[in-house]
Amino acid sequence: MKVLVVNSMAPYVWGGAEELSQHLIYNLRQRNIDAELLRLPFQWEPYSGIPGEIARFKMMKLPNVDRVISMKFPAYFISASHHTTWLIHQYRQAYDMWDSPYCNIPHDKNGIVVKDFIRAQDNEYFKSANNIFTISDEISRRLYKYNGIQAEALRAPINDPHLFTGADPSGYILAPGRINSSKRQFLLVEAMQHLPATAKLVIAGPPESDADRMMLHDLVGRLDLAAQVKLDLRFLTRQELADYVNHATAVAYLPFQEDSYGYVTMEAFEAGKAVITCRDAGEILELVIDGNTGFISEADAESLAGAMAALLYNPNMAARMGAQAKAFWRSKDINWGSHLTKLLGEI
Repeated sequence: MKVLVVNSMAPYVWGGAEELSQHLIYNLRQRNIDAELLRLPFQWEPYSGIPGEIARFKMMKLPNVDRVISMKFPAYFISASHHTTWLIHQYRQAYDMWDSPYCNIPHDKNGIVVKDFIRAQDNEYFKSANNIFTISDEISRRLYKYNGIQAEALRAPINDPHLFTGADPSGYILAPGRINSSKRQFLLVEAMQHLPATAKLVIAGPPESDADRMMLHDLVGRLDLAAQVKLDLRFLTRQELADYVNHATAVAYLPFQEDSYGYVTMEAFEAGKAVITCRDAGEILELVIDGNTGFISEADAESLAGAMAALLYNPNMAARMGAQAKAFWRSKDINWGSHLTKLLGEI
């Protein structure tokens, strides 16, 4: 069987969607399936070009494959005879993030035309599609709310669990993953102002843009925190990431309205590390139970500093909460076996 996994991408940007597609390919090949990944560039700036991007994807044909699995807007518009969508997300700025600070579509006449066009194209595709799954309950709820489509959630399994074994903590809070304004790593830097000079923070991952990189460097310099905050802003190998996670006292992950558990959370829990997050972090709040598997803070520097201090300076509590986090994650029993059967249309 020939399976083509199709995903949209931005050059030099690597995050959870890219990890998921890579590991989908790996697990398909473990079944002796001839699987390949097709990554197609998508440009969302300027916003006025998005309708043209949709048209470009709709014009593409994928012959000589037995199955196509698409994952993210606008990759699912590609035409194929046997097409399954495992939806990571739509263009959220036209949906739940329309009224958020992270929307790039203006709320004027032209912007509303583009928003309505995106929704109309989504409605046309999803109502005609036969096999649609999502990666989380939140995405399924959103798909039903805005598009009237019911879809089963197949949660993304953790990748490389054997790497996240846990180890003795080295006395730092780790903030791993893609660096951008909506992940809010800057709040953790600001929180460090309210902690003792012995507190350590490591931010490790690839910036989405040069502006994201410079913003963190400038903030650390302006607050005179270079001795306490390590910025390792680059693409990490899986082993490098695992080493950071395994030796952290705890992990911090502060996305705005995350619509899945998030690899950062899953990897931290697998390694037996508690997670600090915020009340508006979205679906990861199903995993982070305040005072049990981590701390849920207000999205401000002083509140975050309190949570960070509680774990940094109480290692027994950090270890206990990390063990509870690992047990809770393992109880979910999310694995690739049944997922692949459904994605391939075998049941």
